[in-house]
Parts: sequence; C-alpha cells; structure tokens
Amino acid sequence: MTAVDLGIPVVRRTTDTSARPDTPFLVDRFGRVARDLRVSLIDKCNLRCTYCMPAEGLPWLKRAELLDTEEMVRLIRIAVEQLGVTDVRFTGGEPLLRQDLVDIIAATAQLPSGPRTSLTTNGINLDRFAAPLAQAGLHRVNVSLDTLDRATFRELTRRDRFDDVLAGLDAAKAAGLKPVKVNAVLLRGVNDAEACDLLRFCVERGYQLRFIEQMPLDPQHGWDRAQMITADEILDHLGREFDLTPHGAERGSAPAERWLVDGGPAVVGVIGSVTRPFCATCDRTRLTADGQLRSCLFSTTETDLRGPLRSGADDAELVRLWQETMWAKAAGHGVDDEGFAQPSRPMSAIGG
Repeated sequence: MTAVDLGIPVVRRTTDTSARPDTPFLVDRFGRVARDLRVSLIDKCNLRCTYCMPAEGLPWLKRAELLDTEEMVRLIRIAVEQLGVTDVRFTGGEPLLRQDLVDIIAATAQLPSGPRTSLTTNGINLDRFAAPLAQAGLHRVNVSLDTLDRATFRELTRRDRFDDVLAGLDAAKAAGLKPVKVNAVLLRGVNDAEACDLLRFCVERGYQLRFIEQMPLDPQHGWDRAQMITADEILDHLGREFDLTPHGAERGSAPAERWLVDGGPAVVGVIGSVTRPFCATCDRTRLTADGQLRSCLFSTTETDLRGPLRSGADDAELVRLWQETMWAKAAGHGVDDEGFAQPSRPMSAIGG
C-alpha cells in the first residue's frame, strides 16, 4: 500500500520559489519557520480507539514500504543539521511497536546539535521501554489516556489494557522523562464527565494534562463538529472544580493554551485545534513512516522523499524537496472552509 493506493497525490514539486529567502531553514510564504519535526515511525497500533480506527483495524503498510533505520536516521539528520530543526517528536501509529525505536532515538540524540526529543505513545509496553528510551536520550513523553474508568477504557479502545497504561506512566516518571504529559480526548456522552477527574489524577501524580479537541482525521469520516467537545466546554467543565488562571509564559508556537491550576505550580493545557486554531504560529513539518513529507496535519498532498532517497539522491536534492514543500505550505488547515476535504490518510498513518 503506497501513498497513491491511499488516494493521496504524491507531488513532484514545481513550486515557484523565486520569492523564497536565501536561507537553509524551512520557511514558508507566511513567515513561519518549521523547527519541529514530527516523525511517524509506524502506522500499526495495538489499540482500536473508536475515534481513530475501525474495530478490525486498517490495511497496514508493508515492511518494504517503511523507511528502514538508516533511511529514517538520514532524513532526521538532514532536518536537524541542514534545515534548522530543533525538536523531533516520534509518533505512530504506536511507535513502541517499531523494533528499532531505541536505535533511532539514540542516533537522533547523538547528533551534534542535540535536538530535543519526545515520544507520543498509548503507553502500552512503556513500562518495559521507558528506561531504555531515557538511556538512549529521549527527553520526554506524552501518553494518551482518555478515561480513568476501566469499562470506559475498554469501550473506547476495544482492548482491556488500562493497567498497562498506568504502569507505563509510572515507569516514565521513574525513568526521569520530564515532563510526563497525558493527552486526553473527550467524547460527548462517553467520557466528557471525566474532565475534572483526569485533571485531579494528573495533578496528584505530577503529570501534565493536555486536552485535545477531536479532529476530523478518522478513517470512517464519521467526525461530527456538533458532537465535538470544544475547548470552551472543556474549560467550563474544569472551572467548576478548579481555579484556572492564564499561564504567564508566552505561548509561542506551542499548540496548547495553558492555565495554572489553583494558582500553580500545576498546569493544564487545552489544544483547540478546531475552534482555536494555532495555524498562524505553526512550526511543524511531518514525515510519515513510508517517507512522505507533509507540510500540515491536514495536507491533501504529500512529497515523496522515499523514492529519491532509494534512487540515490544526495542530501542537497532532499534538502531542496523539503524546502520547496514547506515553502508551499497553506496558511491554515481550512477545517472551517466550505470546501474542506478531510485527508485520505487517518491519524494513525500521519502521526500526532
């Protein structure tokens, strides 16, 4: 299954870059500079979250279609050493299913410029991997946890792995990964009553909670804006039990708006990707597990790096393709536009 099989146009760029500044960095036409690389290592997952994929799963990429260790590390090195990337986040699918994960993170951490590294995971198997990942140079971790109720967890994920996620959180903290962040998506009528419980759980254990609005990235295309729990609703729920005050630190390009909880030091964040988009300050560039470059989470086109890479392209050619892709980045994701088209790839194949 290639990007073309998924119905995603793979672009051979002929972008007019005559107005592009003479800089190696990943600039676009709106003055943004991409310094945050999101790397999807694998499209497979060991959960079947209802808002992410169907119960039977999805057709996975074949092994030969995935970038191998050397290819993945080479592209990360180019991004960091030649294109100005300072932060590398590893995602999936579920990245802990990638057998060479520790090797890739170690190679990234050992780059001379020392990028900040992070990992987004569902937490299953993290109890076994947290210490090796920390030793390899991983700085921090985000763990998805949408509920504290075992039955609701089983309903949402279609798997009975709640205890494994809790064990993974404990292991991440013990391994010194800081901060340990928890990502939660609230679904109307399912877990939306748990907002305060989730925050209390995280505050008591020293985790940083991030609520994320549900986005139109499900393969079933069943996302319904009217059913989405908005950032305003989340803050209203939390405000019933906690005193929230805006965090004084400048947000910059961070996706989460942050609030101090009961005066601090605990902090909670809300990522309102749909109702409070942060496109104007977005600093992300994305690489899929099969070597496709995306300028936006909601891109409907991709630039193929795997083909040129395997055909012998030198670093300069890969740099040019990356720069041109980011120069052509749209002003925003367009979710509110009348002609918005959901990407053909689901979140599990794009990376968070």
